[in-house]
Amino acid sequence: MSSRRATTTLWRPTGPEELELVRASHWRAWPPRLPEQPLFYPVLNEDYAIRIARDWNVKHSGAGFVTRFEADSDFLRRYPVRQAGGRTILELWVPADELDDFNAHIVGGIQLVHTFR
Repeated sequence: MSSRRATTTLWRPTGPEELELVRASHWRAWPPRLPEQPLFYPVLNEDYAIRIARDWNVKHSGAGFVTRFEADSDFLRRYPVRQAGGRTILELWVPADELDDFNAHIVGGIQLVHTFR
């Protein structure tokens, strides 16, 4: 019998400042949200994450990054999938005050998978 938990792959488009904070956590956790950021929103597909990193983060920060990570599927069920635009523009909306709990359910580390400048 395997004791391995089922996981879900998530992506997060991010800018340079947030990426440095993730790096400082040894690639294990997302940093606390700023006061004007009530939600943390990982996305459910790589293409959507790439579009945000390439088309928005580069324009606003000079660089955009896409990260990928696994999270415990049972835990993620508490966050309904939100459609933020077209059929493939899917996000989870994690309230800022639940981010520590969310981070505790990341399985493995956060990986940097794309860089745009």
